[in-house]
Amino acid sequence: MEPRLIAFSLLSLAIAMAFAWAVQRATGASGWVDTVWTFAVGIVGISAALAPIDGAVSQRQWMVAGLLCFWSLRLGGHIARRTLRGGGDPRYATLAREWGSNFSFRLFLFLQVQALAGLVLVLAIRLAATNPATFPSYADMAGVALLAIAVFGEAVADAQLDRFRLQSERAPSVCETGLWRWSRHPNYFFEWLCWCAWPLIAIDWSGAHRWGWLSLIAPAMMYALLVHVSGIPPLERHMIATRGDDYRRLQKRVNAFFPGPRRTSSTALKTTTRSETR
Repeated sequence: MEPRLIAFSLLSLAIAMAFAWAVQRATGASGWVDTVWTFAVGIVGISAALAPIDGAVSQRQWMVAGLLCFWSLRLGGHIARRTLRGGGDPRYATLAREWGSNFSFRLFLFLQVQALAGLVLVLAIRLAATNPATFPSYADMAGVALLAIAVFGEAVADAQLDRFRLQSERAPSVCETGLWRWSRHPNYFFEWLCWCAWPLIAIDWSGAHRWGWLSLIAPAMMYALLVHVSGIPPLERHMIATRGDDYRRLQKRVNAFFPGPRRTSSTALKTTTRSETR
């Protein structure tokens, strides 16, 4: 990826996240942070995908730009609608409690780190767009299919959670319907799966596009962020604080990230006992 394009992409993402910080501080609505980030990655990524190669834009570049637009509009639109309905992101509420009086400053730094993460994703997009392999290839078709499945799966998970939240006050305090029966965070799983699609498009197995292998950093980074840093950990701390034992019991029944078989109470007990004896 060309140095000027990298610099332009990073500067654009940094400005976008500074704007997201200002909006959050002005409105108190944390949902706008992820809305801005999603649209910023989409816009900057599309610009990077369509940057001409030798004065021309290839069919693969247009395909990559279209796929990214599809992802960005779906996810960004969903978060924006949720924010307009007054639905905040509990992760930021948890961070606000933990950071206390330093929340404003630490949030600004945190969002600039998100800008850097966005740059890694934009790099994967550019590498996918500039793969010189014959178009379309079987890998291209596999990447398109995987991204479509991932976006659809995330949309289904989001819709199921929205319906759960609209139920009466007598409804269970934790969501265990649909995809949420098999994973505590199916929306995060499918979001990670979206970024697994780009290496399929970026890597040329003939070896003609060696830089394409760097696109594997994108899904690896997203997995680390979602599972270990800014996704599941603060959200689960919030759920335990607000749902208590109901959520602790859910943790024993349902996988955190990868969808899988539900554990029975006896299996959960054995698992807990083994972990306690180590």
